[in-house]
Amino acid sequence: MLCAVQPLVADDVDVLALMERAVDWQFAHPKQDPVEGKPDGWANGTFYTGVMALVRSTASPRFHDAMLRIAEANRWQPAARPYHADDHVVTQTYLELYLQHRDPRMLAPTKERFDWILAHPAKGGLDFDAAKNPHRLEQWSWCDALFMAPPAWLRLWQATGDRRYLDFAVDHWWRTSDYLYDREEHLFFRDSTMFPKREKNGRKIFWSRGNGWVLAGLARVLEILPSNHPTRPRFEGQFREMAATIAALQRPDGYWRSSLLNPDGYPMHETSGTGFYCYALAWGINHSMLERARFEPVVRRAWTALANAVQADGRLTHVQPIGGTPVMFDPEWTEPFGVGALLLAGSEVLKLSRPQENARQVLPPDGGEKTGFVRLTGPKIPPTTRTDSDDGRRGSSPELAVRELQVLP
Repeated sequence: MLCAVQPLVADDVDVLALMERAVDWQFAHPKQDPVEGKPDGWANGTFYTGVMALVRSTASPRFHDAMLRIAEANRWQPAARPYHADDHVVTQTYLELYLQHRDPRMLAPTKERFDWILAHPAKGGLDFDAAKNPHRLEQWSWCDALFMAPPAWLRLWQATGDRRYLDFAVDHWWRTSDYLYDREEHLFFRDSTMFPKREKNGRKIFWSRGNGWVLAGLARVLEILPSNHPTRPRFEGQFREMAATIAALQRPDGYWRSSLLNPDGYPMHETSGTGFYCYALAWGINHSMLERARFEPVVRRAWTALANAVQADGRLTHVQPIGGTPVMFDPEWTEPFGVGALLLAGSEVLKLSRPQENARQVLPPDGGEKTGFVRLTGPKIPPTTRTDSDDGRRGSSPELAVRELQVLP
């Protein structure tokens, strides 16, 4: 059974309108940074995961078409660094589009990259000290990586049926988790440099967005992981354990602060971690992994807080800038990845009033195992135009493709 957009009720209209307004603002104001603002980079790649969630929630084709244009301008290529998890997140969108259209061009570059990684295992361990471990970024050695990479590997397994990709994602998830997960606090250190450090109140330092990356990554892994996979109970157990901890740390205003265990030291509202938590907790309710009576009030408070941070023109505020630790920051700051978290959250908040969507039949990968991922429909697109002079490159640049999105109807 293929996914269909359900009729909207009044509250859904408000959620969807806010999501679309936020996307339109972000498309019209692409991040102006030659490194972090690249159309194939992690900041935009995270934004795209949210846009794809919106695609599944709206009847309008313009967001789907926008993603196609960006992917075509990127030539369906992962970002440049072969092993770096941040440079894999954009492939999650490519693979979702491939699962809709089954065009081999959409799949080939990601498969080529991941096959190369399998043939050339990364060096180094998980210690984040650059002097001791110069190859640290070739591994999933920081907790953000668990959102960026594992869902991409699982989507590639789903697209091909090749279990090597599934096994790689599962094995490396638990390798990182065994190293960074604190079994007393049920939270993740951002990386090993945080192990000895403490907040001014004496508590361990657990960064909100970092744990948001992980909890959202868990939801995206569980969405695809086969129901009969031997490690699924362990994934579900970690998801529930973290969810209970995160829910208890929410502040009365609906936000989570930049430092989870020292919220009074960082009293500012923070929307990127809040967005990821809202998404993951709502996803857990919608997939019967979390008790609705206990967790839905947490989700509703979080969504209200997020909605209050979206300005009339669609700009999301209170996003902690790029970093890796709790900090104070400009409350007007925004980032594409924060908008991605907002969109993921909205897509699951919509489903809270549509329980029938969460019981729909899903299509298995070519390998035949049942998963939690839904194949979507979409219009066919023409083959990429190639010439000898451009070495297979598109005539328009990725940057131009992003700018062109400003005039979408």
